[in-house]
Amino acid sequence: MSAEAIPLHPAEQTGFVRPYAITGGRTKPNHHLELETLVSTRQAALLAVPDQIEHQLIMEECRTPHSVAEIAAMLRVPFGVARVLVSDAADAGLVNVHRTISGDEGAEAHLLLMERVLSGLRRL
Repeated sequence: MSAEAIPLHPAEQTGFVRPYAITGGRTKPNHHLELETLVSTRQAALLAVPDQIEHQLIMEECRTPHSVAEIAAMLRVPFGVARVLVSDAADAGLVNVHRTISGDEGAEAHLLLMERVLSGLRRL
């Protein structure tokens, strides 16, 4: 039988993998990650070579701290997928997830952040 007789699956034709297939369908991260949560590669993990290519890319990108939103854009995946990938990388000890201010403890800090963002947008 020739190769033309067996139709290829659409993913095989384009090389495209559905974003949530990367996470095995999981949508809930183990860490609380917001858009602005900063992630950096752990120095101890620099010699590690993770099995998952996305974890390798996250480690390479986060040699300098980047937000989860930036990681999602770099990987070209939805934010929810990036959250799961970053959470998995953190669980594997590959990256540090830096604490963000949330809830009542940071209401004033959130307001200051929003004012700085608004000011920056106005300058554009």
